[in-house]
Amino acid sequence: MVSIKLLKPYFIKMNSEYIRIILAYQYFSLLINKKVYHFVPIEGQEILINRRTKQVINTETKFAFQKGKDIIYITIKKLTTLEDFMAQIEQIIKPYYNTKDTEELEGEEVSLLIKELELQNIKRLIDKTLDNQDRETFQQLVREYKKLR
Repeated sequence: MVSIKLLKPYFIKMNSEYIRIILAYQYFSLLINKKVYHFVPIEGQEILINRRTKQVINTETKFAFQKGKDIIYITIKKLTTLEDFMAQIEQIIKPYYNTKDTEELEGEEVSLLIKELELQNIKRLIDKTLDNQDRETFQQLVREYKKLR
């Protein structure tokens, strides 16, 4: 059985498209059959993630893990099947996500919220005109309410 014991990036590089998690010795270790294996940078040493899709790109890259003289090679594809690996990657790259999509979504949500508040406000004003028996203002507010819906 394989699980993550430690996963800390040595450093993180990013550009407009990718996030690169660079790994170094003693910053990444696995528990394999209850034995601790430490990452050694003799094969791959980075995890490449698309900022827009949040997907790991270099899944065929092999990482080497060593315990004494024993070295085990594991592909990133195999590591991505481990829940704890993906959860830790998610935490590491969270601040580097491309936020453009979420900003647009938030803008839409804000617009919907404003519209809903305006409708509620008009409903309250309509109630007030009914209480005051102000027919003219009532009709004006009903027309405005219909426009907003």
